[in-house]
Amino acid sequence: MKEISITFNKKIYYFVVWIIVAIMIAGLLIDNPRFGEFGVVYISHSILVFILSVCLLLYPKNSTDILRLIIIIVASVYFYMLFLFYPETWSTFIFLCFIPALSILFFDSKLFYFSLILNGISITVIFGYIMLIDRGLQYPYIKEDLIGNFINFIASQIIIYFIFYLTNRRIKKQQIYYAQIQHSERLKTTGQLAAAVAHEIRNPLTVVKGFLQLFEQDSSLSDDRKGHVTLMIDELNTAEQVISQFLSIAKPDKENVTENVDAKVVLQSVTDLLHSYGLLHDNRIELNVTGDCTISANNIEFKQLLINIIKNAIEASNFGDVVFVTAGREKDFVVIKIIDQGRGMSEAEVASLGTPFYSLKSKGTGLGMMICFNIVEKFKGTIDIQSSIDHGTTVTIRFPAS
Repeated sequence: MKEISITFNKKIYYFVVWIIVAIMIAGLLIDNPRFGEFGVVYISHSILVFILSVCLLLYPKNSTDILRLIIIIVASVYFYMLFLFYPETWSTFIFLCFIPALSILFFDSKLFYFSLILNGISITVIFGYIMLIDRGLQYPYIKEDLIGNFINFIASQIIIYFIFYLTNRRIKKQQIYYAQIQHSERLKTTGQLAAAVAHEIRNPLTVVKGFLQLFEQDSSLSDDRKGHVTLMIDELNTAEQVISQFLSIAKPDKENVTENVDAKVVLQSVTDLLHSYGLLHDNRIELNVTGDCTISANNIEFKQLLINIIKNAIEASNFGDVVFVTAGREKDFVVIKIIDQGRGMSEAEVASLGTPFYSLKSKGTGLGMMICFNIVEKFKGTIDIQSSIDHGTTVTIRFPAS
């Protein structure tokens, strides 16, 4: 279905572009006062038509930022060329007003603002030329009401800006909504899977583990055999932990019991708990809490959230690095930041966090981060992850202050 939609969109794009190309060629050949002269004006006009046509036709196959920028610049030069080279055609001034509208089609904020600023500078130069040098000889329809025409141009740019602003804002809302739907689907899928795993796997594991514990206490077994049994029990414990993580996501918590939790106390407890874990890799945890950091949450789940995030930061850090943990009050929110200087993550890796079975650890299940997202959402908080390769990661958690 997606491939059909893409093919259909390309057909529409090429259909519209070929119409635009035909109109530009018609402007070259039909009732053109410079046609037949083949002077600098006509040759320049022909070259710009050719370059702009090629760029528009190549765009679907090479939709890069550079090509978008080239299209906007060439289109701007083309429209200003029409205005300067064909002064007798007064309608070309209208095209100048709508040049920034072209960049809206690319949904690129930086490109739009670049086009808007470039167009504003260019039109100011043009109006200065008409007022000081031309003095209305070639552009009497503009010189007669220079101020009025300039105000109309400014008004058109403001209208285009609001169209872009509303369109861009709507697109961002749709992206957030789509991300929320994806997250809900992940939780739903994981919950359904967890129910099956809990009933079908946990009971057999318990039975096997019980017999292995009996064998472990059998004095007739050699030490090597007991070591093997102990290893099997440890692996079964690991499997039970994974199942417990599934259940913590799938388990409906209708009561959602909350209490006033002092983030400073919990952070101090968690950092003390993970202090020895960090020393295994010569990592230190530096904690800095300022102000009143009381939130409304469940103390156990909040502690589980912080343990997961800080433990991840330690494991991602290089040997000897420091993990910084800060907390403070920002207006009506308590903001907690966990900062490490480790390997970092790419944008694609950050976007995949919270997906079942997606983990950057060799033995990870990806359920830890899913639980973190679930806890934050449950208590009306937000979690933001900023990371780049070889520059570490900053996890920012915000909860409404209590």
